[in-house]
This record gives sequence, C-alpha cells and structure tokens, in this order.
Amino acid sequence: MTDLQQEIAQHGERGAPVEAWDAIAALYDEHVAPGEADLATAGLRLAGLQAGDTFLDVAAGPGGLSLPAARLGAKVLATDWSPEMIEHFNARAVAEGLDAEGRVMECHALDLPNDSYDVTGSLFGVMLVPDQMQALREMVRVTKPGGRVLMIVYGDPAGFEALHVFVSAAQAVVPEFEGPAEDEPLLEFQVADPDVLRQRLIEAGLRDVIVETSHQERITVRTGQQLWDWTIGSNPIPNMLVADLTDGQRADIIQVLDGMVRQRSGGNGSAMLTAPLNIGVGTK
Repeated sequence: MTDLQQEIAQHGERGAPVEAWDAIAALYDEHVAPGEADLATAGLRLAGLQAGDTFLDVAAGPGGLSLPAARLGAKVLATDWSPEMIEHFNARAVAEGLDAEGRVMECHALDLPNDSYDVTGSLFGVMLVPDQMQALREMVRVTKPGGRVLMIVYGDPAGFEALHVFVSAAQAVVPEFEGPAEDEPLLEFQVADPDVLRQRLIEAGLRDVIVETSHQERITVRTGQQLWDWTIGSNPIPNMLVADLTDGQRADIIQVLDGMVRQRSGGNGSAMLTAPLNIGVGTK
C-alpha cells in the first residue's frame, strides 16, 4: 500500500480532522450545497416535514439539508463540528431571514435533550462519520416519539460519475495517480447498500423504515474548473488525493476536465454527472 493509500485508509478509520472540513467550507458553501436543494427537498417530503415542525440537521455542513427545511417553514437547528461550516450556514440563514440557527456540535454526542425534534436528518453527513451507529442512536434519542429520522447517502460508488471522471482526468496527466484503493472502502459508502442502511436505521431504534433508491444527485457543470471546485469542495479526501501534485499538474488536470465536460455536454454548454442515492426514513 502506498503512503497515499495509507493516509486515505487512516482517514477511513478516524474521519478527517475538523481542520480539513474548515478548509473546504467556503468551496462547499459556494459549489456543492446549492446543488443539493432538490434532493434535500425530496428527502424532507419523504420524511413528512411540515411547516412549523422542529427540524434538526446533524453533520449539516453549510446547510444543504437544513436551509431547504427552513424554506419549507420548519424551525431549524443545524449542527456540525466544523465552526467554518456553521459560520457559512448562519450567514445564509440570516441573509434569507430564515427561522434557523447553527451551532458547533459533535454528532456522536449531541448536546441536546431527549425527544426534542419532530424530524431529525442528515444529508451526506452522518454517512461518513467513523462511528455511524452511535451517531444514528443520537439522532433517534433527540427525536420525539412518533417523529421521523431521515438519512440521505450515496449509493453504489460504481455509479458516482464525478469521482470517476476526476480520477480519469488526473490519470491522464499523472499516469501513476491513484484514486481511492478498492480494498479500502471510503466511509462515504459504508451504507451504499440499501439493505445495510435499512438495518442500521432499525438497529438505531426506528420502526417502519423505508429506503428509496430511485433518486440521484445531479451535478451540473460548464467548465473543468467548476468540476474541480465541486470535487475538492465536497470532501477532504480529494484534497488528500491531490496533495502531492504540483500547481502545473493541477492546471493540466483542470484543462483535461474542461475537455471532458465539453465532450459530455454535447455542445449544449453544460454537462450533468449523476450519483445514485439511498434515502432512508424511519419513525421513532
């Protein structure tokens, strides 16, 4: 195993440090979270969120799930262990005049009372924490009896087009470039199997669990730079993958991505890349 693969494997065991999430908060807020609104709304409707409900977003980032919840009329608390992510969330909530606040909080030990929220959810957050079962149990603990818990996560990594395009572009410039090791699955995909997600939600204390697999994330980009920014901003792992590349190699990869985006767009100006999703909902 290479040094890079060892670093990624260690990431999988302990989770990226808070500083790594702080470092990508601005990119996530600008390039990633806005594109999550449609799939977030689909999940919130599946969970039965109503105007006036109390909603807790766990591992919220800058608000890809909690901002849409607030726009639907819920009273929202967004939590994340990254102060920078919460700062971006609060700025957007204030700018839109939403009934929402953000607090820095660790998802494995939520500093909140039992039975507090009508709906508790997480989008691309709790899917990648080291002790997912503990985080799920915490989500259930703070949800009211009869309330719902929502998880939106990535499905089969083989269908994650943005990741595969990014790695292909990097390998075109740096042939020895290695993507994530196939024998060291990333935390992002620990519940990629819908049956595993269903079982974990049940084991966390939920009933009437459903998992929908018909939804996709849709990433729309017009340039290689936009795809680079989305990829680097979406998660600390891509930063680990490119950490040893020179500025020139990075610029060349972006140029290759440009060509790939143009080819995929078919001359229409923008290209869409998709990723399969699992949306799980259960009742406490």
